[in-house]
Amino acid sequence: MLNEPSDLIGAPAVALANGQLGSLHGKTTHGLVRGPSRFQIVAVVDADHAGQDAGEVIDGRTRGIPVVATIHQALAATPKPKVCVIGLATRGGVLPDDVRAEVMAAAQAGLTIVNGLHTSLADDPQIAVAAQAGGARLIDFRRTRPAHELAFWTGDVLDLKVPRIAVLGTDCAVGKRTTAGFVRESMATRGLRAEVVFTGQTGYLQGYRHGFFFDATPNDFVSGELERAILDCARETKPDLMLIEGQGSLRNPSGPAGSELLLSAAPAGVILQVVPGRTYFEGLEDLALAIPSTASEIQLIQAYGVPVLAMAINDEGLSEADARAAAAELEAAHAMPVVLPLRDGVDRLVDTLCARLGLPLRASDPTSSSPS
Repeated sequence: MLNEPSDLIGAPAVALANGQLGSLHGKTTHGLVRGPSRFQIVAVVDADHAGQDAGEVIDGRTRGIPVVATIHQALAATPKPKVCVIGLATRGGVLPDDVRAEVMAAAQAGLTIVNGLHTSLADDPQIAVAAQAGGARLIDFRRTRPAHELAFWTGDVLDLKVPRIAVLGTDCAVGKRTTAGFVRESMATRGLRAEVVFTGQTGYLQGYRHGFFFDATPNDFVSGELERAILDCARETKPDLMLIEGQGSLRNPSGPAGSELLLSAAPAGVILQVVPGRTYFEGLEDLALAIPSTASEIQLIQAYGVPVLAMAINDEGLSEADARAAAAELEAAHAMPVVLPLRDGVDRLVDTLCARLGLPLRASDPTSSSPS
C-alpha cells in the first residue's frame, strides 16, 4: 500500500465535493465526513451547499464540518487545512474541469493534494507547475503498480481460519463500504475485532489498513492482491472477522465485479446491499438496463456456493415508510434479517453473523453501533 508522509495522518484537510455532496458521486466525501478518516476533515468545498453542515447535507446528522464555496474560503477554516482530498468518485475516474480549477488553487496555496481518481495530477503540466511554484505535494495513489510488485493467487487463503464476509451489492454506489464500516463498529461494542479489507479509494482514505485498489490492478493479479490483503490482515491484526468491500455488482454490464470475492476470498457468507428505489443500473438509465430482482441475485450468489446471510437497504429515492415496507417484504420473502443501516444501525445483522459464524454474542451498546 501507499506509504504516505507521516505528517498527513490526522492532518486537517478539506474535501472537494464540487456540486456532488448531495449525490452518490460524492461518496468519497461522504465516507470521510462520516468517518473514520485518515485526515481531520475541517471543511468541504461544494458551492451548491455552501453555508450548511456537511453531515446535515449527507444524512441529516450535524457533524460540525462547514460546507464552503471555494478552496480559498476553506483556507479560513480552523484549524487551517494542510491537505486537499479529491472527494469525488467520477465515471471513469476523470478529473472534471471545475474540480481541476480548485485543485489548481489548492496547489498554488501549497496544500498537499491527495487524489484517488484515475487521472494523474502529476501528469498534468499546469497542475505540476502550480504545485512546484506553491510548494505543494501531489499524491496520486491509484497509479497501477508494476507487475513485479503484484501478487498472484496461491490458494493459501483457503486454509485461513478467520471467517470472511463479502459485502456485495446489486449495483455500484449503494453503500457496501458504509455497511461494512457499521458492522465493524457494532462488532467492537461486543468486544470483537472486525476489520474491513478495502478495495477502493474511499476505504483507503478512511484509514482502513489492509486492501488494494481493485480497478487499478491488472486482471491477472486481482485475486492475488485480494488474497494478499486478507492474509496480511489476518497476520497483522488477528481479527475475529473480516469484511471484504465489494465493488460494482455481479451483473452491472459497465463494470461487472464480485466473483473474485466469492471465489478467491473463500468467504463464509455475503451481506447483500440492495437499493429498492433504483430501477436501472446507475448511469445506464438511458439504455433501460434494469437491475435484476433481489431473489435472482441471491440465487446467483448461492450458485457460487456462498450463502447470503443478511441484507442491508440503501433507501435512496424512498420515504422512510416505503423503505421499511421494502425491508419487511424482503425479510419475509427470504427469511433473513434486512436492516436500514443509516436509520437503525446494523445490530440485528451482526446478531445473525455471530450466530452463524460461532462468534460470541455479547451485549451491544446500541448508541455505539448506530451511524456516527
